[in-house]
Amino acid sequence: MENLKEVKVQTKDWSNPTPAGLVALSVACFCFFALLNGNVEKSAMPLVGCWLIGGFVVQLIVGLLDLKSGNTAGGNTFLFFSAFFMLVGGIEMFVKYNGIISNAPADTTIDGYAWLALTIVVYLWTPAFFKTFSLLSLIVLALDVALPFIVLVDLKVLSADFSPIAAYALLVSGIIAIYLSAALVVNTTFGKKIYPVIEKKQK
Repeated sequence: MENLKEVKVQTKDWSNPTPAGLVALSVACFCFFALLNGNVEKSAMPLVGCWLIGGFVVQLIVGLLDLKSGNTAGGNTFLFFSAFFMLVGGIEMFVKYNGIISNAPADTTIDGYAWLALTIVVYLWTPAFFKTFSLLSLIVLALDVALPFIVLVDLKVLSADFSPIAAYALLVSGIIAIYLSAALVVNTTFGKKIYPVIEKKQK
């Protein structure tokens, strides 16, 4: 009688989806930089909305895959960013622009309250991104700078003159996100550090 050999079917794990999520984040940061800094006119808002909704698709998938792999901090962050930073932000661009051209603008103060909740969440979650100090830590740190100014301007506590502070903080976040996404893809592909990255475990 022939010996029966147990055949194991090997399945490959999913690759790290974080680079795609970082690219989507960088696109959003660059678009918000242009709007907040006055580099583009209000007529660009519907186009920004399209880009943000595209980012929603990417970050939703990234968030779910990160959660599946056990990445609590990254997965949950990408998940709520996909919903509020991308999808809601994208839809609001259409709503706000429609209000501008119809001369019936909505009371955007409510955005300040919503962003206040999200800012508090990001601040309280920030330590999770500093367990291992890396470029991702710097991205979160730049967002920590930008978000309160977005909140205070929307709440009309600060004038729109403070918007450029948020704009440049978002630009910094977007630039770092682009570099980190490239480092993750290229370094993983070659199996060695082609692009240097910061990574230091905190004691």
